[in-house]
Amino acid sequence: MTTTHAAACAGRRVEVFGLRVFSDDLSLVPIAGPCATVSTISPNSWGIAARDPVFHEALVKADVLVLDGVYFALASILLQGCTIKCNQGPDVFHHFMRRLDASGGKAFFLGAAQDTLDRIAARAAREYPGVRIASFSPPYKPAFSDADNADMLARIEAFAPDVLFVGMTAPKQEKWSHQHRDRIPAHLTVSIGGVFDWYAGKEREIAPIWWKLKLVWLVRTIQRPEILLRYPNIFVFFWHLLLAVLRLKRFPPSPRP
Repeated sequence: MTTTHAAACAGRRVEVFGLRVFSDDLSLVPIAGPCATVSTISPNSWGIAARDPVFHEALVKADVLVLDGVYFALASILLQGCTIKCNQGPDVFHHFMRRLDASGGKAFFLGAAQDTLDRIAARAAREYPGVRIASFSPPYKPAFSDADNADMLARIEAFAPDVLFVGMTAPKQEKWSHQHRDRIPAHLTVSIGGVFDWYAGKEREIAPIWWKLKLVWLVRTIQRPEILLRYPNIFVFFWHLLLAVLRLKRFPPSPRP
């Protein structure tokens, strides 16, 4: 690794495509202070963000942007000569739930159907009995009204959680968290929509061997063929990566320190 590459990899974040991706242990993320946002980045998310400036801004300005899956790290490997620590959705969820369990903290789940939220609460009561839990299933619609947003924020404020888990699928969840972060009465707002159905048992859990082989994407595609609809977004990521490797496309540096 050259000196330039070493400098790019130094510290706790690696810059890729103008995004500063967290590359360290989640224990370094405090559950304290004003609301901070935690989001994930993947080839699919990048492809969506390339066409959605509001989503792109939410990713750029996320306080903690973690690597979900491994393939987005191809960009850091090819462009920076280093990789990024993988903190996937389930890892993020269990990490913060363990910390809340140890401290007797509170978690609020926003999003998904009521049945899913009930299943999450029942399982969490067994696995994390020290965590106090509340939830709300918002109306299913493309965009929320001002009244909808006020209702959600009021319910969150009444419970005053330490961590707010948002499960509205990308990019809706990240955009909502970013747009309302200054009004969210929680220390952390964590957007991990896919985890809701998984933890509720509505999707089959993936065997650890597939995670080790980096083939979770293949298993998920077989289990849920509708994921194929994401492939155009993933193609955008690989196209941008090719252009960046050939030095035909440059990305503005992250404005965050």
